[in-house]
Amino acid sequence: MFDLVSCGDAPSVVLSRRDGQVVEGGVQGWLYADRRFLSRLHVTVSGFEPVGLADELRGAAGACFRGVVAQLGDPIEDPTVILDRGRVVGHDHLVETLTLTSAARTPTRVVLQVSAAADLSPVAEVRTARPREDVPAEAERDGLRWARGDDAAALRAEPRPDDVDPSTGTVSWTRELEPGDSLTVRLRVSASPGRAPVFAGADVAPWSRPELACVDRRVPRVVHQGLDDLEGLLLQDRTGDAGDVFVAAGAPWFLTLFGRDSLWAARMLLPLGTDLAMSTLRVLARRQGTREDTRSGEQPGRILHEVRAEPLVLEHVTLTPTYYGTADATQLFVILCAEAWRWGADAEEVRALLPAVERCLEWMRQQAGDEFIRYLDTSGEGLSNQGWKDSRDSIQWADGSLGEPPIALSEVQAYAFQAAMLGADLFDDFGRPGADTWRAWAASLAERFRASFWVEDEVGRFPAVALDAHGNAVNSVASNMGHLLGTGLLDEEEAALVARRLVSPGLSSGFGVRTLTAASPRFSPLSYHGGSVWPHDTAIAICGLAREGFAAEAGTLFRGLVRAAPSFDFRLPELYGGDDADRVTSPMPYPRACRPQAWAAAAPLAALVALLGIDVDVPRGRVSARPMLPQALLPLSLSGLRLGMHDLRLEVDVEGQVRLESEQLPVTTARP
Repeated sequence: MFDLVSCGDAPSVVLSRRDGQVVEGGVQGWLYADRRFLSRLHVTVSGFEPVGLADELRGAAGACFRGVVAQLGDPIEDPTVILDRGRVVGHDHLVETLTLTSAARTPTRVVLQVSAAADLSPVAEVRTARPREDVPAEAERDGLRWARGDDAAALRAEPRPDDVDPSTGTVSWTRELEPGDSLTVRLRVSASPGRAPVFAGADVAPWSRPELACVDRRVPRVVHQGLDDLEGLLLQDRTGDAGDVFVAAGAPWFLTLFGRDSLWAARMLLPLGTDLAMSTLRVLARRQGTREDTRSGEQPGRILHEVRAEPLVLEHVTLTPTYYGTADATQLFVILCAEAWRWGADAEEVRALLPAVERCLEWMRQQAGDEFIRYLDTSGEGLSNQGWKDSRDSIQWADGSLGEPPIALSEVQAYAFQAAMLGADLFDDFGRPGADTWRAWAASLAERFRASFWVEDEVGRFPAVALDAHGNAVNSVASNMGHLLGTGLLDEEEAALVARRLVSPGLSSGFGVRTLTAASPRFSPLSYHGGSVWPHDTAIAICGLAREGFAAEAGTLFRGLVRAAPSFDFRLPELYGGDDADRVTSPMPYPRACRPQAWAAAAPLAALVALLGIDVDVPRGRVSARPMLPQALLPLSLSGLRLGMHDLRLEVDVEGQVRLESEQLPVTTARP
């Protein structure tokens, strides 16, 4: 998928070649509501395939392609027949506009033919390269139709085709183009899914659109492309009265609600307003666990992992339509609620979520018992690993052997500590009991963590990635440690050890943080969680480093993300190769990476705001900035940030002097 053009307007996405052609034999096609409703959309002119010359994204949902048909028109070297192809994806449809233009000096006869097919395969079958056979097409007056069971797709053309051939799945138009004439055809593809989508598309982004200027022009480009992509991932809850929106995890495989991903994306976008955070929290609170269910992983108070219209069947797992197998989304729910409150969320909206917060905290306490929060899939059908690194081989020892479950992840404990502390602050602010109890619980957890998780190698001390079933510290050097920074779990000395390790040659590739050190015997730059770089993972490390005051280390990692961005047309993918920037000019694409992916799209903005050192606490009337930007990014200005209903603007000059303006709160600034 790394070389495909992706256009999406959730829950709909199109994947095509760079010349606009949608061809069979891979993951290309139009996918909607977890079905592939179009597996081929191929255009020829008089039997010739246009040669693609240019392609350009138009926001998240659109693209345009330009090609030439050298075999037609004047018998000269310069092409005189041009095909322009415009694509716009809607929530539940696809529109393509084909314009064939002749600049030949004599009349040119052309046959514009569109070949289409539909296999109506579930997205899981497309992902695992086991799609179904194409469905036979049926002819209609203005196009073609396909149906299997309760699923159907239709292609309608305007003007009406001169010829419709269902046996080959083609529609065509024959014209004599005079010099300067054009033929324009509009194709609309629609679907009738047997299972209605769980969530509807959303049209208005619930965040502000910032204005960013930076001497390094790559920075605004990657930030704004990310925001475009996030708009294309917006979905709306069909339940509840408010039509709450959230960001789907990614296209094409994860165009639905994910607890962890949707919470992280909303958290990263808090500087642009709290509406997305609050609506995401409400969507998840409606589905918070209420009972024990081994197969789905549901437990009282637990926040879900993902929601689909039907079971998701993959190679090693079968997930129920609403699946709860995540060890960290419950803690992240509490953290997002508390941070949204600090960024100016409405008090009554926060108050309404406090019962859900209390249930989350109680789930944490129940899961941890007298030790740590662990996970174990007892159904035999769910995810064997339930942190953000959820592949089967993601938790491994330094010698490459795999950790034995039940597993206690390091970052899961850090999130729990932070959730308990922030939850206590919420209870104090809203006059609810229990704050001191949760602070004591967090302090006890920190003591146990310090005694159990820290290990040592030839370089020095570092926090293990996890504890295994026997309480042994799984001693691989992995990026998980970056998630501990900024949570409050580490003391100053421990944070410094983690900071140094994150920018060491084993973990820092020069394009971001590797998921696993290059010194591991299982390291591979294209291993999903064993050596690749995930932009959101790097951004989380940057945010933690900045909060702990490690400006140089945070700046180093941010420059790596910026360095990687042009390799992907500034649309950062879900992950990419953990190649060494000293050896290659750009990282390898990961073949099946989602692009766009919500937390990858939000990562540049979150990292930039962290490097600006913006610290906000609206309820306590405080906002400050302590910029720690690399000199190569100065001067820089950023406006359109939001504190509740009010704007926040910031400028940093070439000498690092900062000017911070807020309509709502008095501001303070400091030099790094």
